[in-house]
Formats: sequence, C-alpha cells, structure tokens
Amino acid sequence: MRSSAVSYLYQMVTNRIFLSGFFSWFVAQLIKAVIDVLHVQRKSSRELAHTLFWRTGGMPSSHSSTVVALTTSIGFTVGVDSPVFLLSLFYGGLVIRDSLGVRRASGIQSQVLNQLGKQLAEKEGIDYEMVKEVHGHSPAEVSVGILLGFSIGIAFSLL
Repeated sequence: MRSSAVSYLYQMVTNRIFLSGFFSWFVAQLIKAVIDVLHVQRKSSRELAHTLFWRTGGMPSSHSSTVVALTTSIGFTVGVDSPVFLLSLFYGGLVIRDSLGVRRASGIQSQVLNQLGKQLAEKEGIDYEMVKEVHGHSPAEVSVGILLGFSIGIAFSLL
C-alpha cells in the first residue's frame, strides 16, 4: 500500500502538466523576488522568502502564468477538444479576469481605507487596525504572466 502511494506521488510530480504549472508559478515568483531585490536594495531573507513563496501582485502575474501554462500543456497533451482542456481554458480565464478586476479593485479599496483609517487615528486618536491590502495585477503584469506561462507550457509539452 505504501509503495503504491509513493508511486502515485511520483507519477504526479513527474507529470508534464504538473511540472509546467509548478515551474511557471515558481519562475514567476522568482522573477518577482529578483525585481523586489533590485528595487529595494536591502531585503531580509525572510522578506525574500515571503515574496518567493507567498506574495501576490507584482510583475509578472504568477496567477496568469500558472493557469496559462496548465491550459497550454493540457491542450498539447490531451488535445484542445478535450473537456479537461475546455475546463482549464475557462477556469484560467476566470482567474485572469479576477486578478485584473476584483482583486485589483479590492487592493485599491483597501489602500484607500487604510489611508483614511490612519488619518482618522492621527486626528481623533481612535485606534485603527489596518486591513490587509490584497494586490491585484495590472494589464502589463498579466500580459507578461500569460507569455511566461505559454512559453513554459510549450517547453514542458515538447520535452
């Protein structure tokens, strides 16, 4: 039983579709971390690890990169007439739309709310707890993510 579970895990992590999605996400996050280091000369290793493994928003979009890599590699592997490809295509479109629209608007809204809360706290002495600022993506960040994901999806599909 145990070797069967290990075998399934091995099959999953060596699957081209899995690898294209994982590496697309990882490369996008790595590029984001490099850009952060170049913009902010001093970054602690903790901040760098946070950017690499957890940060959302920024250049390039790892959301877009991942879903496009998955969709591309699924299309190459099982065909564009497959229900799984179509599911991936529409799901990817929703993820990209969300990162451009809802998450971006929410991020802008939370920044403004935090500015107002800070001003109110300074003027009136009221305690204000900052809300989390969710970072969405600009069209340029999403476009670069799409190109990165498409390239990585093709690369893993042609291995």
